[in-house]
Amino acid sequence: MDFGLVLQTDPPASRVIDLMRRAERNGFTHGWTFDSAVLWQEPFVIYSQILAQTRNLTVGPMVTNPSTRTPEVTASTFATLNDMFGNRTVCGIGRGDSAMRVAGRRPNTLSRISEAMKVIRALGRGDPADLGGGTTVKFPWVRPGARLPVWMAAYGPKALKMTGEEADGFILQLADVYLTEYMVKAVKDAARAAGRDPAEVTVCVAAPAYVTADDSPEALAHARAQCRWFGGMVGNHVADLVGKYGEHSAQVPGELTDYIKARQGYDYAHHGRSGNPDTEFVPDEIVDRFCLIGPAERHIEKLNALRALGVDQFALYDMHDAQEATIDAYGTKVIPAVNS
Repeated sequence: MDFGLVLQTDPPASRVIDLMRRAERNGFTHGWTFDSAVLWQEPFVIYSQILAQTRNLTVGPMVTNPSTRTPEVTASTFATLNDMFGNRTVCGIGRGDSAMRVAGRRPNTLSRISEAMKVIRALGRGDPADLGGGTTVKFPWVRPGARLPVWMAAYGPKALKMTGEEADGFILQLADVYLTEYMVKAVKDAARAAGRDPAEVTVCVAAPAYVTADDSPEALAHARAQCRWFGGMVGNHVADLVGKYGEHSAQVPGELTDYIKARQGYDYAHHGRSGNPDTEFVPDEIVDRFCLIGPAERHIEKLNALRALGVDQFALYDMHDAQEATIDAYGTKVIPAVNS
């Protein structure tokens, strides 16, 4: 199993770079960041420095979207980084929840994401791409052997289907074992129905992880408090699904939707941050299901269960008060045990 580190690009950028370097030293293979131009600093500028100061780390956004950056601009940025540092990027893409809503716009449609994935992938490897309206372009400077995998974030049935049909990878932003099994199956089944080898779709589960010294009630309570924000972030996407499919729908499992009934709203000023006051509705049960909480042994057990379901990478959200300690605990205890 591969391991990734996910950070927000809060200033100073030097700290983001230092944490990514620490992650690589501890056996992490991927470095991910949020991508929301209003809320955080520009990630692609920081990627250049991360790539320059690491040897093998692959970097990318979790996730970008096709409206705040047009597909040809996104492709050019990735292709430039790959030309400078080798094929060490991956394009995570989605609807653009925070990036679009903070700017007063609606998240992207699946149709727009589909078109963007085709353009970004083709241009990133040096092939021509149709930008629409009869305009076809090609980057003349992309060298042979270039590649740019595009991984799609998804929860809902239509998005899961499209991921299996079109994407190089699937990003699932929660670590619940039941929901992971349910959604990975949906993606793989869609890939198979489209005539693809399901193994071609890389599966990445992304969630907060907090390693405690023991499993005492006090330690677990603190860890849950530090990671409760994640249930609120996921709740934004879940609320969209409920609005589209209804509160009780056979198309969306209740294990994903039931917990948001007490949700009151969401202020993006606290997006992805511990202590978010808009996530008080998230119960402990959801934090335990969606995240990895407790001593290292619990993390190892859950990661082995996820790997058995076809998960290829666990990407660790590290937005809490134990960033370095979590990276080090994974490097010394968790990653060696999972990959032994």
